[in-house]
Amino acid sequence: MMPAESDRPAAAPGLPATAAARPPEPADRSADTVRRLVDLLVNQVGHWTAPRWATPARPGDDSRADVVHRLVQRLADLGADAEGRPRRAVPRLDSDLALPDQLRVVAADLLAADPAPAVLAEAAEAIAATRRAL
Repeated sequence: MMPAESDRPAAAPGLPATAAARPPEPADRSADTVRRLVDLLVNQVGHWTAPRWATPARPGDDSRADVVHRLVQRLADLGADAEGRPRRAVPRLDSDLALPDQLRVVAADLLAADPAPAVLAEAAEAIAATRRAL
């Protein structure tokens, strides 16, 4: 049975009723959110060939591979901080085709450290920003 029009939440001005009915996203992101964002990014780039990785993310910018490697380094730094160990440079492998796997491993290491919600939020934003940049 369909709810009566009066039973549905009112739409916020300028938004459809379905957008108004969604609960707001929490300020801190969960580990599941980070996992989901990593999966989305890997699905976005996992099929790329070497020439596509070498293409600038934006005209005059670093290569797409450089952008993703910076994310890998950022997640590794967050993981090191969460574990209370020194930060180390993540090696740049010979083939950019390995970047999606490197991203998965570093993200899994970060999540295994059980970081604070603020760290998860920072990781989620870094991943989302990388997706937008690509």
